[in-house]
Formats: sequence, C-alpha cells, structure tokens
Amino acid sequence: MAITLRPPTVVDAPSQKAFVPPSISWLSGTWHVTHSTLPMWKSKRNVRITYTSLPSTSENGTAGETDRLDDLVSYQPLGSDKVKAVHGIDKASSKSSGAWNWRGRGWLTIASSHWEVLGYSDQGEEWVVTYFAKTLFTPAGIDIYARPQPKLSTEIVVQIRKALGELSNTGLQELAGSIFEIQHDDKHPA
Repeated sequence: MAITLRPPTVVDAPSQKAFVPPSISWLSGTWHVTHSTLPMWKSKRNVRITYTSLPSTSENGTAGETDRLDDLVSYQPLGSDKVKAVHGIDKASSKSSGAWNWRGRGWLTIASSHWEVLGYSDQGEEWVVTYFAKTLFTPAGIDIYARPQPKLSTEIVVQIRKALGELSNTGLQELAGSIFEIQHDDKHPA
C-alpha cells in the first residue's frame, strides 16, 4: 500500500484530500523518533516523545476529545548515558486538525513552536510523520516516530520519503532528501 501524506498547513502546497487526524487516545503514549531532518537530533540518541492527554480547556471537552497534551521529550547525548528531557504542553490549533502549538514548561516557557501530523499508520508498524515549523531556535523540519520498536522497516521509510517528495513544495522536497536515522540502543532507562 502506498503512503500518502498531507502538506503542512503553514506551507504553500495543495492538499490532495481531507485529512483525518489520529485520535488522542492512539497518539498518546511513548514514541521513538527514528528519523529526522532537525539538526539538534544529529548529536543525540534514544530520542523519545511521550504524549499524555490533559484535561480539555473547553467546557464541552472530554478526556478523549482533549485539546491539550503533555509533551515530554527525552534523549541521551551521543557518548553519554545521562538522560535529558524537554517538557512542554501542546494545545490543539484552532486552524487545522492534527496541528498543535507547543509551549515549553519551566525555564523553556519562553519557547514555542508549531507542529502538525502529516500522516500516520495504526496498522502493522505504527508510525507518525510530523512537521515542525521554523522557530527562533530551529529550522523547519520533519520527524518520523515509531512504536513499539525504535525502528521502522526500510520499505516504510523509503515510502515516507517518496510521499514527502511528491508534495508540491520545494522546501518539503528538500527536507525529504535530508532525512537521517537517529541512533537507538538499549541504554535508555525506561
């Protein structure tokens, strides 16, 4: 089966079809970032993102329909066993389904970013492709997540790269060509 992805709403590219985002219950949990274009991950390994639903800010929201996620990223620098973490809160974008606005917690409260789910699979190998808009601290980029294993088959990665390259936007096509694999080993504590 061919993989199709939607373009992020923040770039100029036509969308082929209506997008149905993943459910909050399915997106919740721990994901391994297996591939990326973001330079900050080149010197890191065992990158994980854990999403946990938070109570909705909407009076009508329920736990399954929340508009907020706790977002905990953990990783280890190459050459170190120390686990570092970045903690934030994701708030659903009012402009697009499957899009989120992240704000750091603690000393990172001044940092914010916008990210979107471009595609996902809940069949067989579970994966998510996310797009991160450019910020003061990072360029625009793509992350690919997988679970339960910290690895995706070569076939899936090739298909994701192909699908990104087929989006009608030069920037996305360039990102597709710069995807690299993130190192994972068994030294990340649970």
